[in-house]
Order: sequence, then structure tokens, then C-alpha cells
Amino acid sequence: MATEGTPGLALAVVCAMFLLPVLTMAQLQVGFYLRTCPNAETLVRQAVATAFAKDAGVAAGLIRLHFHDCFVRGCDASVLLSTNPGGGKTERDAIPNNPSLRGFDVIDAAKASLEQSCPRTVSCADILAFAARDSITLTGNVFYPVPAGRRDGSISQEQDALDNLPPPTFTAQQLIDRFKNKTLTAEEMVLLSGAHTVGRSFCASFVNRIWNGNTPIVDAGLSPSYAALLRSLCPSTTTQTTLITTAMDPGSPNVLDNNYYKLLPRNMGLFFSDNQLRVDGNLNALVNRFAANETMWKERFAAAMVKMGRIEVQTGRCGQVRLKCSVVNPSSSAELGSAVDEEGVVATS
Repeated sequence: MATEGTPGLALAVVCAMFLLPVLTMAQLQVGFYLRTCPNAETLVRQAVATAFAKDAGVAAGLIRLHFHDCFVRGCDASVLLSTNPGGGKTERDAIPNNPSLRGFDVIDAAKASLEQSCPRTVSCADILAFAARDSITLTGNVFYPVPAGRRDGSISQEQDALDNLPPPTFTAQQLIDRFKNKTLTAEEMVLLSGAHTVGRSFCASFVNRIWNGNTPIVDAGLSPSYAALLRSLCPSTTTQTTLITTAMDPGSPNVLDNNYYKLLPRNMGLFFSDNQLRVDGNLNALVNRFAANETMWKERFAAAMVKMGRIEVQTGRCGQVRLKCSVVNPSSSAELGSAVDEEGVVATS
């Protein structure tokens, strides 16, 4: 029997339904903040550019931050939460994210500017999407419109990151299956893997390809000379807390290009999962195609980023617009961001 006081429950059910992948490919729009915060994307772009001028490596971190957000509970900025209202560790504490994930300070700077200009309007999830796009522009001279209107989630759990992020030890089929679970095709998986052309990796992500205990080894699909170089950087005693890093693309670590695909046939894919793109014939054909045509890869990479940015989004009255990206709004402020309609217009009623 229906009773009074159930609208909140009904809304919660509707919001939960929108977390189903088959239902979340719409409801975002380019220019979402044109009326409520017309300088939103400019302010984010300025924050990213300022950080990039000091450290070009932050761009790769921001791209990865968006990816790690979207693959866990959807693109809801849950990866930014430093505390979990329900207790326990958050996504950013999980092994795939700690200590390697970076760019949080850039998002915080952008959010601070936005709160000054357009209080309680622009979600942290949208800031992540804009910042990733701006990082791609700075490193690869690629610009694409970003549909916006995402809302911020209020849950962040360590186990969710462990269960959803594809580790560097995945086989080709495991990669295909994991991306399929997120509504992304095998081709889009290969496209997005090309982001490994920028940034650095901690030794822990590939140490088992070059060391077996104290014994030097050369994993299948890894060049002996490249393995020797990596061993000179990463000790056999490497653990998750070893803070030594190496460029994923030694030739142009701060340039978003198609060099990643050119390195794979030379047995210079840093991760086991990178080499898996060559082991599978269908995936290898895509690798060769993208290696041969950088312009095509960049165009399709941008489209794949847009599609990834739609994974399990919360929109409308679902979720919230956080006042500070690292914490959920206090209960007294929980509804501050709930009066924004599907066109980014703040309701006055």
C-alpha cells in the first residue's frame, strides 16, 4: 500500500535504475551550463592549463582520473571522495589508485573557481570530464565537445574499485569482457588503451614481467633490452609502496600521439595487458590500423572518451552537486544541488 512520505524512496529507486548501463547513454548535453554558468568550461580549462604549465605530467593524471571514475559506479566523481559516509576505505585508497592516481588538486582548484563564479551549480563529475578533455587538447591538440549534466554520487568504496578497474595483468578476453560490462566495444577498448601513450607507471604494475623474486626474467612479448632497462629502474624488491616510476611511452611521454601502437610490435608495451592487444588477432589488426593513421585514431579516441563519459551517469534530481569535491555535502546542504533541471537551469520554486 502506498503511504505518504514515499517520494524520496521513489526517487531513490529511479536513480538506482539509471545506474543500469543500458539506461544511461542519454540525458547529457553539450552546453549544459550555458545559462547557469557560461564560463564553466573556461574556468576548468584555466585550472588545467595552470597546472600543466608547472608539470606537464598532470595531464595524463587527469585523463586517468576520469577513466577511473567512470569505470567505478559510473561517472559520478566517487573517485574524488576522501571519506566514505558509510565508513571504510574509499576508491582512492584502493591499490589501483593509491599512490598512482593524481590530479585531485587540479580538480579542487577548478571547483574553487567555479564556486566563486557559479555557486552550487557545476558538478565535480562534469569538472572531471572537462579536465580530461582539456588535458587531451594540451597533449594531443585534440578538442571535442563534452556533453554535461552529470551529478555527483555519495558512495565511494575501495572494493568497488578492485572489482571494476581492469588491472594490468588482464588477458585480451578479460579486457574485452570488462569493457563490454561498461557498454564499450573491443575497438573502444583498444582506442582508450592508447591513452597509455602519456604518463608514467609505478614499478609495481609491471615488476612481475622483469623479476621472479631476485631472478631477472623477460616476460613474453617484452623486448630483452627494454626489460633490462626496466630492471635498472625497478628493484626486485619492488612493492606497492615503491615510489619509482617510468614513462609508459619512453619516446614522447607528454604527447598524446599514436606512438603507443607503434611500440607494441617492438615488444615495448609496458604492461602485460598492453601486449595482449597483439596476442589477439582481431585486436592486433586494430593496433596496426591505429599505428598507421594517427588522425583517425585521435578522432575515434575522442569519440570513445565521450561515450565513456556517459557510463552510468546520474542526472536530473539524482545525486547532488558537491560543494567540495572530496566530501559529500552535509545533510543540511544535501539538496543544494537538487534543484537543477535537465537543461542546467536552477529552479526558483
